[in-house]
Amino acid sequence: MFTNILVAVDGSEISIKTLETALTEAKVWNAQLNVVYVLETGLFDDIPADETMEYIRNMLEQQGLNVFSYAEKRCEEEGVALKTHLKKGHAGIEIIAAATDLSADLIVLGSHAKSDIEKILLGSVTTHVVRHSHVSTLVVRA
Repeated sequence: MFTNILVAVDGSEISIKTLETALTEAKVWNAQLNVVYVLETGLFDDIPADETMEYIRNMLEQQGLNVFSYAEKRCEEEGVALKTHLKKGHAGIEIIAAATDLSADLIVLGSHAKSDIEKILLGSVTTHVVRHSHVSTLVVRA
């Protein structure tokens, strides 16, 4: 039924559970698994660039790369084909765009962000994707 699955991760505990769910689906359907991590550049647009902001941006990017390493290890263990995608921008918009660009037929994402404050500041990425995507979406609950 599914041949190309996109899973969105943010380094949180729920996103690891989400990744594991997507990995299970990819294995069941013998599907390609695409993992996307979005560096929310909107957080930095109105803040003057300085060493501190660059440090934060680099930390967030490294977090994405760490999640990719975990995904690569797990996919290798399970025999699932994997591609990783680091995007920059608004997470909801970038996830939908990645699903379109990659011809994904399933998006898997967590029910909430890393923290409640992020949900307030950024809006619910999950809600945005569910409302605006034309691709079937699986929401993994904590």
